Amino acid sequence: LDLAWLETVRINLPAVLRRAASLGTRRTVKQQWQAAWLLKAVTCIDLTTLSGDDTETNVARLCLKAARPIRPDLLEAMDMTEAGLTTGAVCVYPNRVKECVQLLKKYKAENIPVAAVATGFPSGQYSLDTRLQEIRMAVEAGAREIDIVINRQLALEHKWQELYDEVV
Repeated sequence: LDLAWLETVRINLPAVLRRAASLGTRRTVKQQWQAAWLLKAVTCIDLTTLSGDDTETNVARLCLKAARPIRPDLLEAMDMTEAGLTTGAVCVYPNRVKECVQLLKKYKAENIPVAAVATGFPSGQYSLDTRLQEIRMAVEAGAREIDIVINRQLALEHKWQELYDEVV
């Protein structure tokens, strides 16, 4: 961690705000390319369910949608039926990872990674040992991505080296 590098970063806030305000007024993708861009956008989406009342049925529906995100008739109309279009990932709590992996296999979509929101989501206010154990359990269950919650207390107190060490 090179904090000296971070300390040299300067931001021109008025320029950033002007640029952000202009993004919505700029020209959009030309009409003939819109469908291609939208299909590409689908591949960048992580379908997520982080409800406290998730059931196997909810998760199965999510996995099926990830495996087949676009209606077959629309794919056929765009001559994209053989493209194998899927979403980028399915994101769930660690206790749902194993069933997601099994469901994606059932839907012949093993290429879709399962991401787990681990490390004490949403608060992150667990001991480091507990957070690491949660990551281990999610990986053992088949998670290929881990979305972590950083220790916000360390960030709020500007303890960047400690935060870096935890993430590492």
